[in-house]
Amino acid sequence: MRILVAPDKFKGSLDAGAVAASIGLGLRDAWPEAEIRLLPLADGGEGTASVICSAAGGEWVTSDAHDAFGTPIAARYGLIRSEGTAVMEMSEAAGLWRIPREQRDADLASSFGIGEMLLHAAQSGASKIIIGLGGSATNDGGVGMARALGVQFIDAAGKDLAGRISELARLAHIRAPEILGLPRLIAAADVRNPLLGPTGATRVFGAQKGATSEQTELLEAALTRLADIVKSDLGMDFRDATGAGAAGGLGFGLMSFCGAKIRSGFDVVAKAVGLEDAVRRADAVVTGEGRLDAQTLDGKAPAGVARLARRLGKKVYAIVGEVEDAAMVRDLFDAIFVVERGGQTRASAILNAADLLRETARTSAKHFCCRL
Repeated sequence: MRILVAPDKFKGSLDAGAVAASIGLGLRDAWPEAEIRLLPLADGGEGTASVICSAAGGEWVTSDAHDAFGTPIAARYGLIRSEGTAVMEMSEAAGLWRIPREQRDADLASSFGIGEMLLHAAQSGASKIIIGLGGSATNDGGVGMARALGVQFIDAAGKDLAGRISELARLAHIRAPEILGLPRLIAAADVRNPLLGPTGATRVFGAQKGATSEQTELLEAALTRLADIVKSDLGMDFRDATGAGAAGGLGFGLMSFCGAKIRSGFDVVAKAVGLEDAVRRADAVVTGEGRLDAQTLDGKAPAGVARLARRLGKKVYAIVGEVEDAAMVRDLFDAIFVVERGGQTRASAILNAADLLRETARTSAKHFCCRL
């Protein structure tokens, strides 16, 4: 029996590697003779760099950078020297996790630190950069990142607009260096949102980054003006591109200023870790994440694993913390097993997630054994 364990993280509790390890232990409890392979996954969100770097035998390097509010930090990213590839996450510099809830301000948060990381990777010899776009504290359309690369944003009076994001409503011209000196860029997105509109960066994600109702309107106007001036001055218009709204519009900025290609985060990770070959070799596949719901269907790792397993004729199971009772979600899997809390509160279950996952994997393995 060959079982592939390929989960995403349980957000706020365990990273994908720890989730895979716990599930693997439970399966071995049930089937000591089974051949079990652990292949942690991500979808462009937090954990993407770690998953790819670990699978490819990369090393971690550190770049001086600034967080979303300009505080100096040491930002870590992976470098796979044998491939000349740097793997990073925008959240390492400008992530929401760095900013206490009461200090969040979407009109002030900047992606400047991402530009610093990109330059550091280029100077370290990378010929390709993969950057995950999940977990951002920013809503600046990638303007901060572009400033770090030497791009200027000028109003009609010739003033450099380097303050709040809402000031971009006065943007008149963009001055960009002829050569940025960056390698090929692949942006791995875990969402498909455009830059603007009801499903855009600001209206969907702004509130969780601290944007008030008034700021939401100001930011939407600012990013609309940014897209207009990018079109007139640079001759590009990515406002409606899939993933342009990822990471507060950083997807738009990377495409507009850096020539980046936006790709499905799951597809980028799957290719990097050799997921398809691993599924082909398995008799059954076990995936999972903290919560399965309608969003899972839109590019998240468990859905990608399930669709691949189905295409290759493999049984696929999910072990999750919670599940939304939606037929389309349940139909992806041969069975879904929800971690049993055993009377514990949600907070206690999060603290004991590793043990609970192991026990759920052990008991569920006995259940789907007869289905193979």
